[in-house]
Amino acid sequence: MGMTMTQKILAAHAGLDTVVAGQLIEADLDLVLGNDITSPVAIHEIEKMHVDGVFHKDKIALVMDHFVPNKDIKSAEHCKCVREFACKHEITNYYDVGQMGIEHALLPEKGLTVAGDVIIGADSHTCTYGALGAFSTGVGSTDMAAGMATGKAWFKVPSAIKVVVTGKPGKYISGKDVILHLIGTIGVDGALYQSLEFTGDGIANLTMDDRFTIANMAIEAGAKNGIFPVDELAENYMKAHSKRPYHIYEADADAEYEREIVIDLSTLKSTVAFPHLPENTKTIDEAGDLKIDQVVIGSCTNGRLDDLRCAAEILKGKKVADGVRVIIIPATQQIYLDAMEEGLLKIFIEAGAIVSTPTCGPCLGGYMGILAQGERCVSTTNRNFVGRMGHVESEIYLASPAVAAASAVTGKLSGPNE
Repeated sequence: MGMTMTQKILAAHAGLDTVVAGQLIEADLDLVLGNDITSPVAIHEIEKMHVDGVFHKDKIALVMDHFVPNKDIKSAEHCKCVREFACKHEITNYYDVGQMGIEHALLPEKGLTVAGDVIIGADSHTCTYGALGAFSTGVGSTDMAAGMATGKAWFKVPSAIKVVVTGKPGKYISGKDVILHLIGTIGVDGALYQSLEFTGDGIANLTMDDRFTIANMAIEAGAKNGIFPVDELAENYMKAHSKRPYHIYEADADAEYEREIVIDLSTLKSTVAFPHLPENTKTIDEAGDLKIDQVVIGSCTNGRLDDLRCAAEILKGKKVADGVRVIIIPATQQIYLDAMEEGLLKIFIEAGAIVSTPTCGPCLGGYMGILAQGERCVSTTNRNFVGRMGHVESEIYLASPAVAAASAVTGKLSGPNE
């Protein structure tokens, strides 16, 4: 029996010729990731182990992004804990104020994630790096601690769902619409502990930013990971950002899949996830007349340069509707700088939006955009659970940057062509 992409990567890192779904393995790790919320817990756990340092100072990444710049005393103490640990162990890839970005946008940009890697991170959206043909998945802080200490992690080899992508998307249809459509089709537990393996000729019509967005939200379908084949576009991205060698794995022709789903990009419409689950999707023409109070464009899902360019194209020469707050958050310092040099920030500010330093901020109800009772937000983030962005009686509508920007102008949930 053949293996999927994910299974081949795991087999190689476990030193095995072959693995099968459900098999328990111990695999070598190429990168262990933590942030300012999850790392302190892992650090306290690793201190209990009485180990002599970390397994490899170059293969750990600590990114201060959730409550950074620090929003309060507790977040400052968390960052201090991580900062001191990074200094003590001479962690090469430590990113704080001035260098930090939202972790899942920052690490590929810095060249720390490449095809064929096995990556764990104490953050559920670590699955983002599957866009580059890596196996990456979120773990708990205790697993992060074990990974930092030993350079290894236990996995149950996942079975897989084959997602065949065909066709070419229309204008303003992006990776966010693709993944929301998929989650709406299979549900938030439709790929539970499975690998979402994307394939098909339509992938050539998806940008790298589209692929990062899709892989990022694989977890919102319950998936263990999402993964894309490594084509010329992915290779060019890695060559431009990384000096690390990469290894391309391809699924066997007789690889076994639990099911197959076909997505025709040419038929997709702008898609929105209504409260309070990412699976509660509707196309924009089904949205109705919904007045909004806030728009957030950013996050590890949609804070990349293509996202900001799309929003700027729609906002240029227009004004944010009265009574609507618009918060735009470039995902990294480099994206912030590129957006500034392209004139995008000027467009946003002249339209009546604000631009923040890179931070997760409002996505997890942290700061920089908390919602009050009864307020509605159109957001390019990845979760719209009850109370996710503030009051338990607020509402989050997950959408693409195009829909978010269009809604900012009209003051209601709107498509980019309205």
